[in-house]
Amino acid sequence: MLTASGLILATLAGYALLCMVKPFGPCRKCQGTGIRQVRKGIKTCRRCHGQRYRLRVGRRLLNTSRDIHRTGNR
Repeated sequence: MLTASGLILATLAGYALLCMVKPFGPCRKCQGTGIRQVRKGIKTCRRCHGQRYRLRVGRRLLNTSRDIHRTGNR
């Protein structure tokens, strides 16, 4: 039980470190290419707007928590 808890905490700490070092990850919809194939041809990806990268979920949570903390302390 202690080993499993330690493993989960280590995984979360690793993901938090990844979000700090590399806040942007490849878009999951277009696999980081920025374009999508549709019936009529090729279009830019709607999720990443053709920029190939999106903000990671962990970084988005960190930014939101910072904003909430900042507005609460004014």
